[in-house]
Amino acid sequence: MHSSVKLWFDCWREGHYKAIPVTDDFVHESPYGIISGKSNYLNIVESNKDKFLGQSFVMRDYIGDNEKACVRYQVHSVGFEMEVTEWYYFKDGLIKRIIAYYNIEGEISDARKLKNI
Repeated sequence: MHSSVKLWFDCWREGHYKAIPVTDDFVHESPYGIISGKSNYLNIVESNKDKFLGQSFVMRDYIGDNEKACVRYQVHSVGFEMEVTEWYYFKDGLIKRIIAYYNIEGEISDARKLKNI
């Protein structure tokens, strides 16, 4: 597994989200929307800690090289679980972009919507 992907998951598991290995111009795309910029992403995480922290991950599949990788995993938190597939794109050893696919059916519930996005 690419070292930045491993560190990404380690940071989330341990609650050290401010140490995620991303570029300053990091972009995260998901069914929740597109978040551009590391500082903007961290601000959104800060506003939504209840939805980002306290999760565990069960890794299912990984393929990748030094330019990009794909991870399929299941995320668990209290009263919530979800299947996820994410594509990671790297620049200078850091994560530059993530495109995330979640098994969300229909509209995202109000309880799971992110604030400030």
